[in-house]
Amino acid sequence: MYDLLIKGADLADGLGNKLLRADIAISGERIAAIGSIKEAARQTVDATGLVLAPGIIDLHTHYDAQLTWDATASPSPALGVTTVVMGNCGFSIAPCPPSRRDIVTRNLAEVEGMELNALRAGIEWSFETFAEYLAALRRKGTYPNVAAFVGHSTVRTAIMGEAGSTRAASADEIGQMKRLVAEAIKAGAIGLASTTHDNHYGAGGVPMPSRLASDEEFQTLVGALKDAGRGVFQMTVGPRTTVEFLENLARESGRPMVFAAVNHNAMFPDRCTTIMSEIVSARGRGAEIWAQTNCQPLSMDFPLTSAYCMYGLDAWAPIRDATTKDTFRSAFSDPAFRKSFMDELAVKKRGRLFNAEWNKIEVAYAASETNRGLEGRPLDEIARERKCHPAEIMFDVALSEDLDTVFNATLLNSEEDAVEPLIKNEAGVISLSDGGAHLRYMCDAAFGLHLLGRWVREKQSFTLVDAIRRLTSMPAKAYRLIDRGVLKEGAFADLFLFDPKTVGRGPLKRVHDLPGGESRLIRDPIGVHGVWVNGRMVFDGNAYVPHQRAPGHVLDSFAS
Repeated sequence: MYDLLIKGADLADGLGNKLLRADIAISGERIAAIGSIKEAARQTVDATGLVLAPGIIDLHTHYDAQLTWDATASPSPALGVTTVVMGNCGFSIAPCPPSRRDIVTRNLAEVEGMELNALRAGIEWSFETFAEYLAALRRKGTYPNVAAFVGHSTVRTAIMGEAGSTRAASADEIGQMKRLVAEAIKAGAIGLASTTHDNHYGAGGVPMPSRLASDEEFQTLVGALKDAGRGVFQMTVGPRTTVEFLENLARESGRPMVFAAVNHNAMFPDRCTTIMSEIVSARGRGAEIWAQTNCQPLSMDFPLTSAYCMYGLDAWAPIRDATTKDTFRSAFSDPAFRKSFMDELAVKKRGRLFNAEWNKIEVAYAASETNRGLEGRPLDEIARERKCHPAEIMFDVALSEDLDTVFNATLLNSEEDAVEPLIKNEAGVISLSDGGAHLRYMCDAAFGLHLLGRWVREKQSFTLVDAIRRLTSMPAKAYRLIDRGVLKEGAFADLFLFDPKTVGRGPLKRVHDLPGGESRLIRDPIGVHGVWVNGRMVFDGNAYVPHQRAPGHVLDSFAS
């Protein structure tokens, strides 16, 4: 007798083959049979009219901290995701000696837009080494399968402390870092992640530690992957990091490189096409480089007291770490601050999230009745009416509402015609949900549902089976996941059941369920009828399914 039988679904195998109307049977954690199945099962699901696919694999998340208090990794499993990869950009929480916990927590709160109070209240520090961290996750249990990068910035902090954000490392320190990376890979890390992105600042406005790394340091640490004969290197790039640099690392190490992120920026429209072309050329020369791409616009909600999209501006640096409204009021009321802010924005700069595209910032929520009519209107439009600079509108409206105004900025990927060739490129992997991060401002964890609803059903830019391939077997191949991302006998039963006529992402909503009662933005799914991880249902279409022992695997074995 099978444990689970799903009958009559249109099966998308994850490999891009045509839909097959068939039954699928599950025994234990794996797919036991596919076809016309007559045998009985302990549980049977009628899936007539629905599509059954492998679960979505989300390659770019930051659930490292959240999973220590929330086994569900909400909201990802409800959105069709059955496997998450975390520790991206080099922001893991292990390895971390007790003396470094506070700085790692403060840096994580700043760079990933997390609530510091929630992190301090929620992280269960029952570990120091990377191996102990993975063991802690196994004890806690996880709803999705989890693979974790060891983070370069975290390793740097473990060895150098606060000096990791102020200076180059010595040869001895680099050697100690390599030892920690090697230990993490041996314990089951999926690879090493890092960043050189100019917008990545830690607590107090200092650069995140990996931004201070020399080329020699990168080469040495990636050398730990070469020595192990496995592991992926993920880099969130800044202007100093070129495709050529990653190609050289790929050649020296023999390991796959992941370039993050290839997002379209209307202010620099040729950047992404040039980068993607360079990656395709490097692949043609035998270097395995993948580009992380995003199928949805990158937008975020923010009050001016936590305006993450402005953090790349030098003018904002004096208030980046401010904690009181008085400090912000003083700055925003100061003509000198305003002039410095506007003068800096007058010059475009690569790598900066915001480049004075005032048509893409709107008033999302007005705290006063007086300004209610401004909601949903872009700042440049309001500025034209009032014959002033859009920045003046932003500061004046916020000050008039005691800085409680919420703005929304659509920063990247807003021009679909430019995005389409990027997400269709075979050198790219669609990801970049940032699940678990930037909770105050955004929730992009529903990227897979957006691909299926917007790009497949509405725009018909992809066939359904090709879109599913790009969400399942393609990322599994790039990241060396074993028996994931496909529907075939013997594969793990990570399954996603949905209605192709309605599937999509719901609107943003704010909930207050973080430790300490802090809030976050999440999305509900549309058209999702069930999600299974290793053969056990984790989401029934309406709510998470309680489990005494969560079914997800903490992945520690990968193909070479």
